Amino acid sequence: MPAVTPAAEAPFVPRRGRAMAIISGVIATVLAGVIALLLPGPEVGGKWGPMDKLMVWSLGLAIAALMVRYALIKAWPQEDGLRVRNLILTQTLPWSEIEDVRFGGGEPWVMIEMAEGESVSVMAIQRADGPVGVAEAARLAALVDAHQGRTSSA
Repeated sequence: MPAVTPAAEAPFVPRRGRAMAIISGVIATVLAGVIALLLPGPEVGGKWGPMDKLMVWSLGLAIAALMVRYALIKAWPQEDGLRVRNLILTQTLPWSEIEDVRFGGGEPWVMIEMAEGESVSVMAIQRADGPVGVAEAARLAALVDAHQGRTSSA
């Protein structure tokens, strides 16, 4: 296997998507909490009881939890393969099973074609990151080539 530099082995992390997820989670939590506090309760002739207010705030917390999961999207190269944590699944893709790295055709993130015909999204490398996303896709393709002993075409 050709030498792979430590910088090339750095994790892949979305930039804009992560920032927006963190900001959205904070806004959802605060906004739902403020709305829950301002809802008129039975003591002022309103229809909203304590459980209703708790449910409104819980909705904000559920949205924040989803945003935290989105902020934790990541992919990192390991000796045995590329470990990918997307929104729902975390899986390790063996280097030898990766056929192609695609980042085109309007896809919002990198798609990896596996040997058995499966396509796996790598949400950590996103089109929203612009030139940084393109550079990260090229770095991933070079890593795949290096781990498979191929000469990089980039």
